[in-house]
This record gives sequence, C-alpha cells and structure tokens, in this order.
Amino acid sequence: MPVQHSYWQLFKSVYCKDVTLAFRQRAEIFNPLLFFVIVITLFPLAIGPEPALLARMAAGIIWVAALLSTMLGLDKLFRDDYNDGSLEQLLASPYPMSLTVIAKVCAHWTTSGLPMVVLSPLFALLMNLEQQALGATVLTLLVGTPLLSLIGAIGAGLTVGLQKGGLLLSLLVLPLYIPVLIFATSAIDTSMMTLPYGGQLAILGAMLAVGIITAPFAISSALRVSVS
Repeated sequence: MPVQHSYWQLFKSVYCKDVTLAFRQRAEIFNPLLFFVIVITLFPLAIGPEPALLARMAAGIIWVAALLSTMLGLDKLFRDDYNDGSLEQLLASPYPMSLTVIAKVCAHWTTSGLPMVVLSPLFALLMNLEQQALGATVLTLLVGTPLLSLIGAIGAGLTVGLQKGGLLLSLLVLPLYIPVLIFATSAIDTSMMTLPYGGQLAILGAMLAVGIITAPFAISSALRVSVS
C-alpha cells in the first residue's frame, strides 16, 4: 500500500471517529453552539435595541462569543483518548503523531467552529450589521476559527494529564487568542466603514498557514510531555 494512501486512511479514520462520537454525544456539538447563541442574543437585551449601538459593538460581541464557545470543547479534545489509553498507542504508532492531531483538530473545528460560521449571517443581521460587514464577519470566522482550534489544541495537549486542567487551559490559550481577536474585529470594523479589509484578512490567513504548519508538531510535543 502506498505511504500516501496509508496516511490518508489514518487521517480519515481519526477524523471520522471523532466526528461520529461528537454526533453520538450531541452535547459536544450543541453546548458550544448554544453558548454562542445565548451570548449574542443576550447582548441586545442587556444594552438595548438601539441599531447604531448594536452595529458598533457587533464585531466584538460575535468574536468574543465565538472565542469562548470554541474553548468549551477543548478540554475533551484529547481527554477521552488519554483516559482509555488509546493516546499512548497513537504516540507509539509508527505513523507521525502530527497527522493524528491535525485530524482531531479538523474534527473539533467541524463540530464546533463550522456551525458558528454557518449561523453567523443570522446573528450578524440580529446585531444590525450591514451587508458589507456581513461578508467580513463570515470570512473572518471562516479563517479565524480553525486557528482558534489549532491554538487551543496546544493548550489541550499540555493539560491533558491534569485532573482539572480547564482553568489552566484557559490561562494558557487566552493570551494567544488576542491577536486573532484583534485582526478579526478590525476587519469587520473596517468593512463597516466601506474600506478594504484585505490586509487584516491576509494577516489572519498567514497566521492560519503558520498554525497549520507548526501547530501539529507543537501539539504532538505537548502530548508527549503530558503522557510521559
């Protein structure tokens, strides 16, 4: 069997297993999405229905909600594999661990980040965002949420061996999320002024490209340190 084919089979099997388990335990999908919905719908009730005020705060509200929602499922990203011993088998496997972790990160984004991207136009309209800002919101979430999953997986790998690592995980990844938050909200704010926001989007894309290349190796190293 060609090596490339066996690598693809490994990626597909890990990805499909995690997505299937997430759909069987529907709370893993609905809890982050429900949190995202609750945060965004509560803000208009708290600050008032004034359209101009909502539009001005929309970028920050949507992205903070997305950031916090992504963090909800990070603690369990490698926890089940660690508890049942399969994580040690994956680390001892002759296949590169970086391929396994990128499959797990993709599965995490599919079940947590992708639903937020799909529903974001609805919530952008709820926050009274105009048409040009609506497109910027979808694009920033489409590029930024996979980056959140990659960064969060590094923290999840470092804390997988701890009994109550949720708080430590938050402290580790939140500072690393700040650049993503800044450039994403800046892109949306710039689009609201009918100015080009390609620069901010390009920076997010470059950060995602660097994350895809480097994060799997950092996650693998973090898991080896935690398991050893």
